[in-house]
Amino acid sequence: MIKKVGRLFLVSLLTVTLTACGNSQNTFSSSSTVDLAHAYETDEAEGDTLKGQDEETSDPADDFRIGIVTGSFSQSEDDRRGAEAFQEKYGEDRVTLAVYPDNFAEEQEPTIQTIVNLADDPGMKAIIVNQAVDGTTEAFRRIKEKRPDILCIAGEAYEDFSDIEPVSDLVVNSDFVCRGYLMIRSAHELGCDTFVHISFPRHLSYETVSRQVAVMKAACEEFGMDFEMETAPDPTTEVGVPGAQSYILEHVPGWVEKYGERSAYFCTNDAHTEPLIKKLLECGGYFIEADLPSPLMGYPGALSLDLAEETGDFEKILKTVEDAVVKKGGAGRFGTWTYSYGYTVSAGLAEHARNVIMGNSELNNINDLAKAYGVFSPGAEWNGSGYTDTKNGEKSEKTFLIYQDTYIMGDPGHYMGSTKVEVPEKYFTIE
Repeated sequence: MIKKVGRLFLVSLLTVTLTACGNSQNTFSSSSTVDLAHAYETDEAEGDTLKGQDEETSDPADDFRIGIVTGSFSQSEDDRRGAEAFQEKYGEDRVTLAVYPDNFAEEQEPTIQTIVNLADDPGMKAIIVNQAVDGTTEAFRRIKEKRPDILCIAGEAYEDFSDIEPVSDLVVNSDFVCRGYLMIRSAHELGCDTFVHISFPRHLSYETVSRQVAVMKAACEEFGMDFEMETAPDPTTEVGVPGAQSYILEHVPGWVEKYGERSAYFCTNDAHTEPLIKKLLECGGYFIEADLPSPLMGYPGALSLDLAEETGDFEKILKTVEDAVVKKGGAGRFGTWTYSYGYTVSAGLAEHARNVIMGNSELNNINDLAKAYGVFSPGAEWNGSGYTDTKNGEKSEKTFLIYQDTYIMGDPGHYMGSTKVEVPEKYFTIE
């Protein structure tokens, strides 16, 4: 049923490609291709190991300590699973995991301290925060004051890049600009006439979210679609995750009735994703991809799937999820990335940090970042670009925006070809 996906995952020469999504000023070229098979041969000779191999990781020269901070399972399970995968690969003696509070927006100091406390370990070499929620900027500032030697890396930064970049060594976010355009394009190609954006004031105050909304609005105008916005409760407030999810369950039927079954939906919060998918499967409507896409994001809960036996095997996970979506009548209406974004970011950024610490990679080299991501997403095609500040037109050398191709589940499923689409230049300057 997903032979095309099978071919993608089972290729013997595993590659990760970062192709251009806009003009040369805003993107890395398609020459940023990493041959992971060759990379493995090279690393093996140096005593390195890659995921899925049986070699020991006890080389005395392999001296590093890395901390990974994520949300909890209830807020961001994929992020946590990726951190655990990296820890399992290298051991608890080298990898320390921490979880920031679910209510991080209201618990700023505990969130900051959770991150900063990792720097108390004298052997700590790098700290990765995924998702880099409110408070990460201050945490990195405090770490740099006492331990400037520690690499501070932010995955999916919530705070403005102008704030977090100066205290970070590397920032990597999903490409809110290109994806803002490409999700609308995909919805249009699937026959949708309306795109509904679901969020709340805290998220809408973020530069990444507000700019994406502006891009989506402009793209809807280009494709002759209606753009609508709905507000749902913030799970970090007193209503919590249960209250926020109940709201989505209650309101989706009315939204579909209001906007029609040719409407596509997108939410900016992970906790909203599961109930949104669940009700769209029942009521009609389209779901192009999650804010942080993954076959594990929202789908298992919405479909009542037990994927314990498939843990870490994204080919099997996708097939199980896709079969269930088709059985529910969702063929051609529900999409994802074939590899979890959150999972890959947690594990991939840690892998990249380790390679940098070991002297095998350069921190701000897109080829090296692609190589590290590829260890945890073999065969996936990624598109990557450097972030360009719309105010001064300057391109950052340490903030990258990335995304995978969108896969629409069906019988058979198909890719939208998003990573090969050239996003019009005008979208990179929309605010």
